[in-house]
Formats: sequence, C-alpha cells, structure tokens
Amino acid sequence: MTKKVPTLAKRILVIIAASIALLLFAAIWYVNDYFRADGQALSAIADENGRSDGVEVRKLSNGDYAFIPDRAIAGLVFYPGAKVQPEAYAPLMEECAKQGLLCVLLKPAFNLAIIDMDAADGTFEQFPEIGSWIVAGHSMGGVAAADYAARHVGRFDGVVFLASYPACDLGDFDGKVLSIVGDNDRILNRQKAQEARDNLPAEAQELIIKGGNHAFFGNYGEQPNDGAAAISRAEQQTQTAEAIANLV
Repeated sequence: MTKKVPTLAKRILVIIAASIALLLFAAIWYVNDYFRADGQALSAIADENGRSDGVEVRKLSNGDYAFIPDRAIAGLVFYPGAKVQPEAYAPLMEECAKQGLLCVLLKPAFNLAIIDMDAADGTFEQFPEIGSWIVAGHSMGGVAAADYAARHVGRFDGVVFLASYPACDLGDFDGKVLSIVGDNDRILNRQKAQEARDNLPAEAQELIIKGGNHAFFGNYGEQPNDGAAAISRAEQQTQTAEAIANLV
C-alpha cells in the first residue's frame, strides 16, 4: 500500500504551525530570561504595607509598589530597566523616599517598559495630595519615561535618566531634566547618548557618578560587559537619590 503524499496546502500549514510554535517558545524563553532582584531588594519590599526607616511600603491594586515618606515634597514615578525584575529597584526607591519623594515603582508587562510605556497611567489619581511629579527610568526604562513625559505635557516637573537617553524630542519640555551616569558604565552607548542631547532642553543637567557603573542603580547582581564599580551600590544609589531630590 502506497503512502499518501501530503498536499502542498497541508505542508504549508505544518510549516506555519511549526514556525508559530518556535516563535512562542522563543518569546516565553525571552521574557523569562531576566535579571532577578537580589536578597537585599526583596527584603526591602517584603514588608509591604509596613514601615522601615520612616518609609511606608505599600503594594497598590495594580501590583505597583509605593514608597511613602512621612512628609512627601513631590512624587517620583520610576520605569525599571529592560528585563530587570522591578523589585530590584526597591533600595533606590527607599533612598529617594528618605529624601522626601513619594515613589511609585512601576511593574511593566513582561519586565519590558518599552512595550508598556503607559504603565504610569492611573498612578497620579491614587495620590491626589501630590502636586509635583518627576518621572525617571533606568536604561531602556528611561526611554519609556521620556516617551510618557512627551505625551503628557504639563504632568511632570522633571525627567531623570539613569544611564539612559530619550528617543523622542524633549527640547520643549517645560521642566528640569537630569541625566545620571556612572563613569565606569560600559553598557550605555556613549555616542548615541551624546547624539540624543539634541532631544533635550539646553538647560538639561548631567551628573557623572565617579566609580559608578550601569547595574548599581539597581540590586540585580552584575551585568555582563559592564564596567567594575569602584563604589558600593548603596553609595551610587544615595548619590542618585540626593540628585533627584535636588530637582524639587
């Protein structure tokens, strides 16, 4: 008995099905291959709805985390770096809260702020008592932060880039802009960052953290190809928090 030869249409369907399966597998692998928050970061956020060093940690209804000081002078919305567990930035948010900033740590879909640029939607209505807001982001998160600010004119009084730069035009942004980068950062593309300065207001400020690197803005271990830091994570994050608070 001879075997039935599949028709061309069936062969095409098999190829399409196999391709879709492969793409799904690749997508699942990609979104699950991310930098995990270290123990210090998880400890800082484990006590949700608790207090530590005068800072209340609250998990919001959408899964974001708020770090609330006793007396908030302004608010900070933070976009995490790409493929970094958002909780890794809990220590930095605590430091910023100690400076008087009510911080909202966003949890974008699949740990990719670039595909969830509207993750900040709904944040401000939850804290109507805060009259002034800053938006910030680390690495690719800074791109998302800038995009959100550009599309929400008048919402923010400041934009902060941590080892990042904008992909949109912020030249007419009516607020303060600050770029912070560690001088041992080997991840940031310096040439593109320099070219992107044309997208920033002429008065944009820049802070170079001596001894800092790319990964030490968060607590997620070392990052491949990054430079070795000559200062501690805590020191880099303290300098960062103080610089952001000085924008208010």
